[in-house]
Amino acid sequence: MATTTTGGVSSDHATDINSIAVLGLGRVGRLAARMLHSLGFDVRGHDERPVVAEEPFRQFRTNVTDPNALAVALGGVDAVLSCLPYHCNIAVADAAHESGIHYFDLTEDVPTTAHIRGLAETARGIMAPQCGLAPGFVGIVAASLIGRFERCRSVKMRVGALPQHPTGLLGYAFNWSPEGVVNEYLNDCEVIEDGVHKWVSPMEWHEAIYVDGTRLEAFTTSGGLGTMCETYLGRVENLDYKTMRYPGHMDLMNFFFHELLMRERRELAGEILTVAKPQVDEDVVYVHVASEGTIDGRLRRVEFVRAYRPMEIAGERATAIAWTTAGSVVGVIEMVRAGTLPAAGFLKQEDVPLDALLATTTGALFENR
Repeated sequence: MATTTTGGVSSDHATDINSIAVLGLGRVGRLAARMLHSLGFDVRGHDERPVVAEEPFRQFRTNVTDPNALAVALGGVDAVLSCLPYHCNIAVADAAHESGIHYFDLTEDVPTTAHIRGLAETARGIMAPQCGLAPGFVGIVAASLIGRFERCRSVKMRVGALPQHPTGLLGYAFNWSPEGVVNEYLNDCEVIEDGVHKWVSPMEWHEAIYVDGTRLEAFTTSGGLGTMCETYLGRVENLDYKTMRYPGHMDLMNFFFHELLMRERRELAGEILTVAKPQVDEDVVYVHVASEGTIDGRLRRVEFVRAYRPMEIAGERATAIAWTTAGSVVGVIEMVRAGTLPAAGFLKQEDVPLDALLATTTGALFENR
């Protein structure tokens, strides 16, 4: 640190990360806070709900939608990790920028990321949105594959967070934020097709895909590519992201949102779906990234395919979606603390080296599956 500090950070820019506020103590936020604590960070967890369970880190009941309460929560820390619904993140990012501290989040929302990118131009700390699973880890993997090709003709990124033992026609459980899922299903999607940057409708481009012999379907959803279309336009001919579900899911969700007009009542749609398909403990996260192009003048296809399941982490059993999401962002925070990543400005997920992420204490979980 520089000798002159304000709010726990340098007056010029943030460098070290010793203390961090984690906002939102749901499954992912609580696990991320435990992981960070186990790595030696001074963690301060904030949630609007009453504290109901003891944790190794300090917990505070805080209404982070109150600007004054948010300013207090960010006072005296070096960084903030927002595990809040995407619509809360602009206010948190603004407060972090004002305080001059590092900012990390898990958002898939494109307008939110655009706002944060604007803040990064004058930020004293790093502004790192989209640090979860998708966007996040899947983009880091895809960038690693792209780097192996002399000419890359296609990158197909597929992620599915699913119950291991599905029931009913939807074959789904809402282990993730309902606001985030509804957002992904209804907002337009970026792609690169035949070298042209395009916006396409969600829940289209249907395809069948297999992981470990399990038949799944994949279809377009919003936000999973993060900033990759901008980064790889002119370098990759075809680039797209799709969500994977059990067969039949896409048609039913199109019926729900469009024929029943639930697209016009997003909050109610999320409530209905979470009541019908609540969280489960036995889940699985499928990651399927495939890239094609030329290596040494020959056409090749390179794949990264994994099935991640629940595991014991920080003394408790964590669901697959919780640890893959928390693991990705905590690994990035480790890298910033170690100086492997920049200490200021905007962080694109595709600029995070996969090998360096997997070499972190937390990132190693993605290989020790």
